[in-house]
Amino acid sequence: MNKEKLIQEAKTIRERAYVPYSKFKVGASLLTMDGTLYTGCNIENAAYPVTCCAERVAIFKAIADGYHDFKEIAVVADTERPVPPCGSCRQVMSEFFNPDGEIHITNLHGDTKTMSMEELLPFSFSANDLSK
Repeated sequence: MNKEKLIQEAKTIRERAYVPYSKFKVGASLLTMDGTLYTGCNIENAAYPVTCCAERVAIFKAIADGYHDFKEIAVVADTERPVPPCGSCRQVMSEFFNPDGEIHITNLHGDTKTMSMEELLPFSFSANDLSK
C-alpha cells in the first residue's frame, strides 16, 4: 500500500470520530508488516482522561487481532501543520514500531511530513529499560 492510500484511509475513518466536546476529529491508518490495514479515530468521553486518540485506537485494534509489529502509520486532522501525535501515542507507537518505522503526519490541506519512529520519539523508554 502506498503512502497516499494510507493517508486516504485515515481521512475516511476520521469522519467517524466521536468528538462531541472538542470537535477535533483525528483519523489514523496503520499497516502491519504483512500488509494488513487497521484504522482508528479518536473517541472522546465526558471524563476527558479516558479519551482515546486515533493512533492508539488503530494500534489497539491490531493488537487485539494478534499483530505486534507495524510498518507504518498515517495520522490526519484539520490542523494548520501536519498533526503531531501526542506524547502518549508516541510512547505506545514506540513499543510496536521499529526505530525506522514510517510515521506519516498530515492535515486536510495536504501538508505531509514523514519521519521514522526514532525521529518522532528519540531516546524513548523501552522494555530494555526494565531489564536488570
